[in-house]
Amino acid sequence: MIIDKLSYSYLYSGFGKRINDALAYLIKTDFSKLKSGKYEIDSNNIFSLISEYRTKDETEGKLEAHKKYIDVQFVAKGSELIGYAPLKNQKIITEYNEQNDIIFYEGDKSFIKVDEGMFAIFFPSDVHMPGIKCKEKAYVKKVVVKVKV
Repeated sequence: MIIDKLSYSYLYSGFGKRINDALAYLIKTDFSKLKSGKYEIDSNNIFSLISEYRTKDETEGKLEAHKKYIDVQFVAKGSELIGYAPLKNQKIITEYNEQNDIIFYEGDKSFIKVDEGMFAIFFPSDVHMPGIKCKEKAYVKKVVVKVKV
């Protein structure tokens, strides 16, 4: 897992072309002009999912992980907490869904605050619980760039 401000994304240029392309997309795109939905960047290799929602209580969240894609999550508007833990002994609560590339877990986690203009990268070896409220439920516009492993 990596968390940083988008303005420091150049520090991660050694992570490969696809991660570089995902970060470049986040830098050059004005998300205030885009609606929620799926946007193709490089066919099925890199695409973005833009969503707008209200953050939720921790009890409403689920730890998730992916096998085929790395998540580059960018908060375009608002702030949220994201739960995180390395994938190890978590209990599977929903079996892997290959079509949606997602598996859900329960287990211990630590929370990190992701403010507007920040990004977090979650690899297949990371479990994460996005969309959790900081103090009160609030509006968030989030971009998740899916990068094929």
